[in-house]
Amino acid sequence: MIELLLVDDESYVTESIAQTIKWNEMGVSQVYQASSAAEALELLEEQSIDIVITDIRMPEMDGLQLIETISSRWADTRCILLTGHSDFQYAKKAIQLQAFDYLLKPVDDDELIASVSNAIESLQDEWEQVERYQKLLYDRKSDLTVLRANLMYDLLLGRTLSSKIIRDKCKQYEIPLQGDEPALIMLIPLAKTFAEMDHLSISLMEYAIGNIAEELFSDHFHIWHCKAPHDCLIIMVAQKDTLRPSSNRGLDKESERRVKLTELVQTLQRSVSNYLKGDISIVLTEWFEFPIGISTAYRKGLSAIFMAEARGSHGLLFLEDIFQSKDSVNKSIEMLYKPPTLIHLLESKQWDAAQNKIDSVFQDMEQVCFMREHLYEVFLSVTNAFLYIAHKHGVFMHQIDHSGFDLFIDQRIIHSLDTLRNWSTEMMGKLKKELYTNDEYTNSYIIKQVHELVANDMGQDTSVKMIADKVFLHPVYLSKIYKSETGESLSDYMIRKRMERALYLLKNSNMKIYEITSELGYQNPQYFSKMFKKHYGVTPHEYREH
Repeated sequence: MIELLLVDDESYVTESIAQTIKWNEMGVSQVYQASSAAEALELLEEQSIDIVITDIRMPEMDGLQLIETISSRWADTRCILLTGHSDFQYAKKAIQLQAFDYLLKPVDDDELIASVSNAIESLQDEWEQVERYQKLLYDRKSDLTVLRANLMYDLLLGRTLSSKIIRDKCKQYEIPLQGDEPALIMLIPLAKTFAEMDHLSISLMEYAIGNIAEELFSDHFHIWHCKAPHDCLIIMVAQKDTLRPSSNRGLDKESERRVKLTELVQTLQRSVSNYLKGDISIVLTEWFEFPIGISTAYRKGLSAIFMAEARGSHGLLFLEDIFQSKDSVNKSIEMLYKPPTLIHLLESKQWDAAQNKIDSVFQDMEQVCFMREHLYEVFLSVTNAFLYIAHKHGVFMHQIDHSGFDLFIDQRIIHSLDTLRNWSTEMMGKLKKELYTNDEYTNSYIIKQVHELVANDMGQDTSVKMIADKVFLHPVYLSKIYKSETGESLSDYMIRKRMERALYLLKNSNMKIYEITSELGYQNPQYFSKMFKKHYGVTPHEYREH
């Protein structure tokens, strides 16, 4: 609502204006009065005043000096000048000071009402522009978060993209990596450390840890972080040119880099322990050329996490300390990574070819000597492909199998070659059934999720982008599905549900209109009133009165 201040050294003038005009009908919630410029400035310090109506001729500080001070300190406040002197110099000075209007005393009520109404309309237009700008900033930030996460998922799960596309996407998504540069991955599993937390709380912890890492590493390394497909936090680290070998230590560049990295990672662990009250384990992969080696480094990092969990070891682990050979995967497993990849076959719906590729790997492994680590490598490669295709179609893995993708729940999957082969075949069948023989159900499930999310959250953060993030779909794709399934656009549906909720609150509660505005996520009561009238033909105030 609008707050207004009347300033005149003759108090009967402000009293008359305050009493004779029906300010509440104009949307003015509070009218203050001041008998001097000094008193007016005190009120401006204490209250959120939108419009000032002031006389020019006042002792000590006149009205022109007052609005000059106001324009420098409260630039958004609208100032209207009243004076009994029709002197052009006053009008000229008022224009220079960007006064909103200039009226001669004795002022006609209708003329003053028109001037104040114009000022209110000007403020409302400005607020709507600010609200639209803030929404654009929020939407852009949400879009970038989703786009960065999708790109990371694609790269981790083995999607092959050209160096040019990588560079273009990194620039477009404001990711501080360029491509064709040394990088490593930090993997941080949080499920054990914060086991008592729900999924949302763990996601917030991951976001917080990523932000701490950005702050700590920013002097020497570029950081890109997000949640990884296999339920852990992943932080991509690329070296800046600022890191140089320290001559007084006698270390080469690689050793200096490791020393600095160790210091920063240990600081990160201490910070998480102090501020987030949890002890985290961190696995650091070997350095690789980004983006070529990212998928291989990720699989090795996951393998190291699994081995560390199995041994009960925690803390800080460098993969270069445990993997002595870069060619640890035998030739039979390498068949999974040769074109056409498993991801490509699943993406193009070549289910038989995908199953044949997996079968050929198992058949080849029967002829060679393999270790349990190799079984885990196959498990990771297969699940990478399954996860990629499922996420691309907006399906949660727990919908397909509540435990089959988590070795920490069921480690029997990699106890033998036959067990892993049977599991792979079974999961392939479940995935195929979920994605392609029941598309109508999948879309219906997404619509059901959307309706539940909208029903449970009517706050200011609720938007198409936010809903899309929570169902793991791009906003445009989600809107297309929703429109095809319901015949109504998702944005129209969300507005309709807000208006229905507003109607209920106006009828069944004593909440004030500005409280209902806030409850429904609107920041501007005037904008809410405009939307309500557009929907029902009357303003909220008119509806409640009748």
